[in-house]
Amino acid sequence: MGRLRDLRKARGYTQIKMQLLTGIDQSDYSKIENGKRYYTFEQCVKIAQALETSMDYLAGLTDESKPYPRTKK
Repeated sequence: MGRLRDLRKARGYTQIKMQLLTGIDQSDYSKIENGKRYYTFEQCVKIAQALETSMDYLAGLTDESKPYPRTKK
């Protein structure tokens, strides 16, 4: 989960800021970041959006942290 922490710090975000952006409780987010808890699909989507990256990058499937183009809603 080093990528998660690295991205958060690169954006200048605290875990509290991530709580505000994602709705994930700070203590749960800390556990996710430290590998003590897995995130759900929905949480992964929110984290990827907040950190402006892709879910593939968070999962370690790509080394490209730039997000994919988003679809318009």
